[in-house]
Amino acid sequence: MAADKVLVHLNQIFCPNDTGSPLRGKQMDEAVILNDGYIAIKDGNILAVGEGEVPGELISSSTEVIDLAGCVATPGLIDSHTHLVHGGSRENEFSMKLNGVPYIEILKAGGGILSSVTSTRNASFDELVEKSKKHMDTMLIHGVTTVEGKSGYGLEWETEKKQMLVAKKLNEVHPMDVVSTFMGAHAVPSQYKENPETFIDILINEMIPKVAEENLADFCDIFCEEGVFSVEESRRILTAAREHGLKLKMHADEIESIGGAELAGELATHSAEHLMAASDEGIRAMAEAGVIANLLPGTTFSLMKTSYAPARKMMDNNLALALSSDFNPGSCPTENLQLIMQLGCLAMRMTPVEVFNAVTINAAHCLDVADRVGSLKEGKQADITVFEAPNLDYLLYHFGVNQVKQVYKKGELVMEDRRVLY
Repeated sequence: MAADKVLVHLNQIFCPNDTGSPLRGKQMDEAVILNDGYIAIKDGNILAVGEGEVPGELISSSTEVIDLAGCVATPGLIDSHTHLVHGGSRENEFSMKLNGVPYIEILKAGGGILSSVTSTRNASFDELVEKSKKHMDTMLIHGVTTVEGKSGYGLEWETEKKQMLVAKKLNEVHPMDVVSTFMGAHAVPSQYKENPETFIDILINEMIPKVAEENLADFCDIFCEEGVFSVEESRRILTAAREHGLKLKMHADEIESIGGAELAGELATHSAEHLMAASDEGIRAMAEAGVIANLLPGTTFSLMKTSYAPARKMMDNNLALALSSDFNPGSCPTENLQLIMQLGCLAMRMTPVEVFNAVTINAAHCLDVADRVGSLKEGKQADITVFEAPNLDYLLYHFGVNQVKQVYKKGELVMEDRRVLY
């Protein structure tokens, strides 16, 4: 069968081992790397991947042949944890951070998440669509083809719904795929500070049922943290979400070790995020339950902390890891997943193969979309990121710059030379 287009003469092609399950422990440092490779695309899907000369049956007079000598190709990058849709920005808190004011103190003073809540409530639907599209264009320019987007800057139904409807609209109008997560339990609104139980009842009995009924999100997430939602409160909210058919994620043990990782293991959540303060018991509980640890080193870097998640210990305990940006207006305002990948190496001592597995096949499993993206397996979507680099190691050794040359989404060229083409 002849291809519609074939990418040829690639220096290297990174091919994750697509086993049908997340890669765990030592598996994370394993992949097939093809030299002088080609990728054949047909009807928006991967037709064939190989080394050396392209088989004659893959090329006809109508096949577009694209010479990418000197480049590296990988599956399209997947950013599996972002707070994509939000109003405003929070540079006014930057000096407070630099002066050592803890994040939880900024939150208690009405800043942090609560500041973004006000901006998001005040923004119109169209304003949020246009603002989020710009963020997505920047992500695309840096090689991302699939992104997760959380609500959580409404903390009341109308704005939470608005955020999730914006995510749906973005999924329709932008080449990137958007996976939506409901995170109404991102903080306790100021009017419920003295009576958080009332807000928890609203989440469980009003918001979550509406999210499920109106099919607004695939996942439910919660900020399980000291001073936000306790382990017991998180258990109740997540259990209610599961009963309504939502898949589970949780921000766990980001700042304090309060048992969030243990709860993720108990509930067998799809993933647990952050985990900088996760206990040894929590790590083991997640591994036993098959929870994916989604690590966000950009947040540690942005908050000027040294407490990066213990990636090596986690892999030694046979955990599956993903890496993502945590793009948000406060604790990690960057759309650059390549920088996050470089922090995975330089701050958490992950190898290049582990890092690329974490942002491709494992990130796809993190979002439950590995049936169609995350690898270069025949039949999957032809989501491909092409880097202007001689080899995989160079991409993470040469840090702080954008090395993406092209991005293909479902076989179509949607970004080239730092310009979006859709």
